[in-house]
Amino acid sequence: MNFYQHIPAGDIARHIDVMMHYTDFMPDHSIERVVPTGNVFIIFELDGFTRHTYDNISLEPNGTFTKVWISGLHKNYISISAHEHSSMFVIQFNTTGAYPFLYQPMTEIAEKVLPAEDVLGNSIIALREDLVNAATPDEKFALAEQWLNLQYKNELTAPGELQSAIQQLKLEPVAHFNKVLDNYPKTQKHLIDLFKKHVGTTPKYYQRILRFNDILQRIQHKQKVSWTDIAYNCGYSDQSHFIKEFKHFSGFNPQEFIEQEHNKQPNFFPLDKS
Repeated sequence: MNFYQHIPAGDIARHIDVMMHYTDFMPDHSIERVVPTGNVFIIFELDGFTRHTYDNISLEPNGTFTKVWISGLHKNYISISAHEHSSMFVIQFNTTGAYPFLYQPMTEIAEKVLPAEDVLGNSIIALREDLVNAATPDEKFALAEQWLNLQYKNELTAPGELQSAIQQLKLEPVAHFNKVLDNYPKTQKHLIDLFKKHVGTTPKYYQRILRFNDILQRIQHKQKVSWTDIAYNCGYSDQSHFIKEFKHFSGFNPQEFIEQEHNKQPNFFPLDKS
């Protein structure tokens, strides 16, 4: 597989974690599980393959996607298709980054995977055609960056007090959640409303997503893990609470997760590996 990354420049860099492009992906599976990260994505297929989402229990298809789609913030894992010889391009917005480009509250796309043209109109389909025809990764990144700059509305940027609260949630221990709320200069309702608008969920749930992703980072590539230490260091009240939370976000209990080697990637893993 050929994999390329790009960080945009200028004002839009404050809103985008990364742009990614890969070609010649050859998975040894056809369905993979993606766990919540707290991000919103615009995803382009550049290979003509039809993608699917699946019911998490039966693994029967429940959604079909072509060309370009938007994946909102998810509170739970989702199951998606993987294809041989695939080529894709992805824009990953940061926690509050999508609103200035999508122009609608993030709660309206949370827990959804949507055809991008339903939100962004024909311009996103035109960009996809340009990406398909671009000869090099650098040309593709330049085209996407140009579209993002044209789409960007600075006045929709999240206010500073919200960004400060998010940064505190990322840095402070879980036990200090109430401290973060107390430090917020306005009412808790105001903070919750801003979170729903710019992030797509509440501060408390966002913190749960952060904590789960911290766990995934701690156990990545490890063959042996002290789950008691992980639970304690990540601020869970007891072992049963930790196991319940881990299964909620991944679909597996912690030991199954390690035994099936799902900790080789940070936030996705195969379900039907051959």
